[in-house]
Amino acid sequence: MPVLRFGLAANRLHHETYGAALFKWLERSAGGVRELGIQFHTVGRTCDAIERSGLLQNYSGLIRYPYGREGGLMKLVARVTEGRDGSEPFDGAIYLIDPVDPSSIFPEALALKRQCITHGRPFVSTLMGAVEWVEIERIAAGLPADTAVDDLFDFSHQTLALIAHDALKNQMVEFASRHFDLLSRFARRVGTGTTSGRLNELAWSRGWPRSAPWVHAYLSGPLGGDAQIADQVLERRCQRVIFFEDPHVARQHEADIQLLERAVRVVTEHACCVASPAVAYRWADAAARRMGAAA
Repeated sequence: MPVLRFGLAANRLHHETYGAALFKWLERSAGGVRELGIQFHTVGRTCDAIERSGLLQNYSGLIRYPYGREGGLMKLVARVTEGRDGSEPFDGAIYLIDPVDPSSIFPEALALKRQCITHGRPFVSTLMGAVEWVEIERIAAGLPADTAVDDLFDFSHQTLALIAHDALKNQMVEFASRHFDLLSRFARRVGTGTTSGRLNELAWSRGWPRSAPWVHAYLSGPLGGDAQIADQVLERRCQRVIFFEDPHVARQHEADIQLLERAVRVVTEHACCVASPAVAYRWADAAARRMGAAA
């Protein structure tokens, strides 16, 4: 089994006291982390907190990086783009973000997310997402499902948001077509503007009844659709966002996009976001495999 390498960091809110998100994640996922042997290249204070907790005691895969003020998060960005000393680049990053911590919008934080999206690697920023992603990697490695996280894969009680920037709308339709049966398991699907219309056309072509839209359409992103979905996330009426972001163009409604992302992080235990086609396919392939095995 190839060694997985992830960057790892958490804002102070998520590691300062026991019971914070970092510890809740490890309480649920430490077993999977050990099974997979994931290397976590971990920024200073986050590493200190994990060591004090004992939740990964004697685990050789916990690798210390400098404190954030000494460039630790900056180093993670570089390792997402290329390896070091002949090693492969990071496979992704888990950065548990406090949405009101100013450091969450420092250049290195924004760059970490952008480089993960650019290179098609997961950027995980919520507790729900971190627990789920360890399970996704377990399933991808051929390990049996962890029944302790079955609740995350009970899509019949969840709402999924499907959003795509203009250059990636075709890829969103292709993704939905390939995983139509899986996405149809959700209790409800929502989306913005044109993307919703195209996804509904796809569903109707697949036999979905025209009297009931497959995707409930909100406004387009620039007119407030992202903000409408953010409100649903905050009300815990939407648990998942698959947002195909184009990292190479300036967005006229960047503030609305950031609002949606912050909303997901506010309810960190109850929502998660996938931000690129490559990661969405990996998630969907593993989720479909897991559900097929359960069936």
